[in-house]
Amino acid sequence: MHPKALLEACTELVRLTLKFDHPADAIVSRFFRDNRGLGPRERATLAETVYTVLRKKLLFDHLAPSGSGPKERRLAILGFYGPGDFLRSALTDQEKRWLDQCEAVKPDDLMERHRHNLPEWLVQPLKDQLGDGFWPLVENLNLGAGLDLRVNAMKAKRADVQKELQQAGIKAVPTPFSPWGLRIAGKPALNKNEAFLRGDFEVQDEGSQLLAMLVDAKRGEMVVDFCAGAGGKTLALGASMRSTGRLYAFDTSAHRLDALKPRMARSGLSNVHPAAIAHERDDRVKRLSGKLDRVLVDAPCTGLGTLRRNPDLKWRQTMAGVEEMAVKQAAILQSASRMVKSGGRLVYATCSVLPQENEAIADAFSAANPEFVPLSAGEVLANLKVENAPSLCSGGNNGQLYLRLWPHLHQTDGFFAAVWQKK
Repeated sequence: MHPKALLEACTELVRLTLKFDHPADAIVSRFFRDNRGLGPRERATLAETVYTVLRKKLLFDHLAPSGSGPKERRLAILGFYGPGDFLRSALTDQEKRWLDQCEAVKPDDLMERHRHNLPEWLVQPLKDQLGDGFWPLVENLNLGAGLDLRVNAMKAKRADVQKELQQAGIKAVPTPFSPWGLRIAGKPALNKNEAFLRGDFEVQDEGSQLLAMLVDAKRGEMVVDFCAGAGGKTLALGASMRSTGRLYAFDTSAHRLDALKPRMARSGLSNVHPAAIAHERDDRVKRLSGKLDRVLVDAPCTGLGTLRRNPDLKWRQTMAGVEEMAVKQAAILQSASRMVKSGGRLVYATCSVLPQENEAIADAFSAANPEFVPLSAGEVLANLKVENAPSLCSGGNNGQLYLRLWPHLHQTDGFFAAVWQKK
């Protein structure tokens, strides 16, 4: 594609994305469907340009007014992904001079907000938690995320999948914490890979794999994944159960559960029962009261732990939205807890980094439900032979009460989990 045409396409995609009326990944996917002539390299340039603009929006908004032409074009130029000489061949002389000035700006000369590129309401809660770790987190969020795979232990061994990927030219290294995980640099196309089609692995962040480990679902048990979505954790739980017992996958979106069906078919699991529920007080939930060995509540949340992958979320969320979410999270956890039988386990999890969605919900639940005894997430993981488990946790007297994963510390998305056992 001619450089000028590619820059125009980038400009249009930036314009559509910055409306913030849909998630960025959905807008990018639709743009590719509408422009089927784009090759893989052009798609990569378009997607990475848009994500760079979203990651560095405050900085680019600050630099853009000194340029000329439509603002979306200026933002696309600043975020352009690819060789500089390719981009420059699409620019006017005036744009080239402006870009030189922008590239000469030193990070140390910028205001703090133009360096962290976060909305003001999010900055203080992160600084309060991380202190000196705030800037390492910011740098990590701007790098984007690698790709983690979970090897399906029912069908394959991690070393064998690693070797097969190597033969296909894909370098994969074992994840440091999850015994099922492999980590890949870059974004190779995996959906046509033989091992993937056989169901030997699924794409799943290592943090998400550790959440499934905390549930520790066993053969023959009755288990529910209460907010199953597209079922990544459901499949991990089913493999732990060796496809025995009963595993319910509940979600309020039938559309999301539909995405689980082809994954389930590949996985070889026969114990999964997906069901769309109307809300957390649905009759299906009531019928299972006091009957389940394990309940995972992977609660709907702001998703702010996934900013490496979904940088648009920081511009689409607000503190008011966080507070609304927390009310919903508390209600869902309370309802789901009724399904746990005596001696059973309850796990509450989010992919958020905010205490309002995490510790605050877990602490309030513990206070209101003395029959649920908090377990140390660090000890649960250590018993499952997870290396260096205490380093993944925080809170409580021993500093290991809650699983608390951070992108800059653990190279996963940001995750939280609390574990209880019912008396």
